[in-house]
Amino acid sequence: MPASNVSAETRFVFDYLDRNAAAIASLGDAIFRFAEPGLQEIETVKLMTGILEEHGFAVERGISGFPTAFLATYGSGDPVIAMHTEYDANPENSQASGIAEKQEIIPGAPGHCEGHNVNAAVMVAAALAIKKAKDQFGIGGTLKVFGAPAEELVLARPYFVRDGYFDDVDAAFHDHIWGELATEYGQIQIAAVSAEFTFHGETAHAGLAPWRGRDALDAVVLMDMGVAQYREHMEPTMRAHRAITNGGTQPNVIPAEASVWWYFRDPSADGAYALFEQAKKIAEGAALMTKTTWDVTVKSAVWPVRANRTLAETVQRNIDMIGVPDWSDEEQTLAKALQKAADAPEIGLHTEARPLTGPAEMIMASNDCGDITWKVPSARLWFPSNVPGVSYHHWTGGAVLAHSIAHKGAVAGAKALAASVLDTFIDPEIVERAQDTHAEELGDITYKPLLPADQQPPLGANEELMARFRPLLEEQYSKETPVFE
Repeated sequence: MPASNVSAETRFVFDYLDRNAAAIASLGDAIFRFAEPGLQEIETVKLMTGILEEHGFAVERGISGFPTAFLATYGSGDPVIAMHTEYDANPENSQASGIAEKQEIIPGAPGHCEGHNVNAAVMVAAALAIKKAKDQFGIGGTLKVFGAPAEELVLARPYFVRDGYFDDVDAAFHDHIWGELATEYGQIQIAAVSAEFTFHGETAHAGLAPWRGRDALDAVVLMDMGVAQYREHMEPTMRAHRAITNGGTQPNVIPAEASVWWYFRDPSADGAYALFEQAKKIAEGAALMTKTTWDVTVKSAVWPVRANRTLAETVQRNIDMIGVPDWSDEEQTLAKALQKAADAPEIGLHTEARPLTGPAEMIMASNDCGDITWKVPSARLWFPSNVPGVSYHHWTGGAVLAHSIAHKGAVAGAKALAASVLDTFIDPEIVERAQDTHAEELGDITYKPLLPADQQPPLGANEELMARFRPLLEEQYSKETPVFE
């Protein structure tokens, strides 16, 4: 787009983000080195909120009972626009950045192997740019910046919505790393119920008197078999997968307690919940067969993710203005080498932004931001800080996350996010149209939380992991503190 068509406000945020490109890279790299998995993002949140507070945001920490969640607010009045993103690592894949072969930084340690570290840098940088522009041009309205822990556990944001944090929000924007600069509208991802089933029996010596025991692990196994048999009768779009979290202590002791953690998914919230309800019946059958008792804890329950067409068109206008970064030959070579390692098409990095062509093609994964997208009109910005086709949650997904590819993509993403949010503050008609189209898109579906009203956050995940690895990770923490103007 010709420079003459760029507003003074948009030009201001672009210039600010260009000047602070090094700070954006430094922030993303620091979070990469923290490598903190879900509910352990202590250093990550300390750094993010410290920067926001330093630049004038009022910060509320520990929202909805999550110690590593936060809400940072700037401004007052209407409209109220929210930004939100995740910043957790994964329990594995501590991958060195900038090389096209598997090389663990710390063997067995957690690591960023998708790119949530860059998500955080993009959101914080965009928030600062918007704040500076609001001050410079006297722009009203309230900006709310939400930090959402433990996305890899599909966890926190339904609690935010249930607890009223989005009751006064007019529109919301979510940024997420990808292999391209793009946005979309329609239903993007599917619903999920995350629940842990625990069976209770009676111990006995497995060799001397097994008949005196009531085997809780047998109940877990029978539940697993029951769900497996039920798969024939599931809708083709349904998914169910699990991990046994407690299988007993040792083979010669009949387990008195055993647990299994399930995800139940479907494109609709009703479908995911129906599958969960069937699983409860299967659990009851398993308990009857083993003379055990059982209980279930819903860890999280999320609606599908959808995106609003009006906001997508707003984001797309800024994407078209910004364009993708100018990639070097070395960056393209690295990208193709990683694609080869991931057994993906060796196309390199995209050199053009993706156009907005129509409703999204839904992917069969979930994100805990889904409830937000049914509560208020929402947009998803994908920014190009990873390599197209690599496998997330795999070493290839972590190989450029503290590299110039991630750094360049983050600046482009921060520009698109900041400019789009700024548009909603400057032009009230965008928010009005978004709310109208949001109502049309929902049709006769009424949003109500899947999450039980009295459910408390399931804290404690990854504690043992980080107790083991944090001292080793601390040795690689960045000595450089990100400094934004």
